[in-house]
Amino acid sequence: MNMFLSCLTFVLATVILVVENHECKDFVLSASDQSLIDMMKHYLHTSRRDDCPQPGKTSNTGVTYVRWGNTTCPTGVELVYKGQVGGNEHQNKGGGVNYLCLPNDPENGQHQPYSNDQVYGGEYQLNSSMKPSGWSVSNDNKEVPCAVCFKKRKSVILMIPGRKTCYKGWTSEYHGYLMSDHTGHNKKDYACVDINAEPLDNKKGNENGALFYPLRTKCGSLRCPPYTNEADVLCVVCTK
Repeated sequence: MNMFLSCLTFVLATVILVVENHECKDFVLSASDQSLIDMMKHYLHTSRRDDCPQPGKTSNTGVTYVRWGNTTCPTGVELVYKGQVGGNEHQNKGGGVNYLCLPNDPENGQHQPYSNDQVYGGEYQLNSSMKPSGWSVSNDNKEVPCAVCFKKRKSVILMIPGRKTCYKGWTSEYHGYLMSDHTGHNKKDYACVDINAEPLDNKKGNENGALFYPLRTKCGSLRCPPYTNEADVLCVVCTK
């Protein structure tokens, strides 16, 4: 197909070149000549329509997502910024429930005297009895990093719980383990934490804040099979 298009392009270019360089400046194309040129122009235009940007679209369109537990983006994906995870303290009864990816270069506001502290650091809770398979307890009580990533020429992003691979037609950005706060604490979002999770730094202070616990399945209302009781919950972030 590509060879055919190349030949057709050559023929069209030759016809136009011959016409434009003809010694007779008042040369008039015959109806059949003009029809042939119009036909080839139309064919080339329609056959290559998919290669041209659509109106209102540019190469800068895309989607953003947070890669929890990592400071880099996958190969070919733009890093918007890297930072550390923040969120509401695990014992606070009110306020926000979502985790935040806080940039490492904040533009800080003015100090305020009132008490409504809600933005704490995020911390792994990974002792030997609850860490996901393959993870080390060395990250226990260490703060959680994050990266905000921009994937060009994509329009949809989807986090799939319970899988480590995307469905057909979707592209995997990263996979890992589903994590959230403890059942005895106040609620937090579910977050897909990278399979190669790393600490923010080597500081280990057990300062709490917004906590990240591995999750387990519980059979009953959750049908087993296809699920397995008290198993790690995998997750994958996909784009399309």
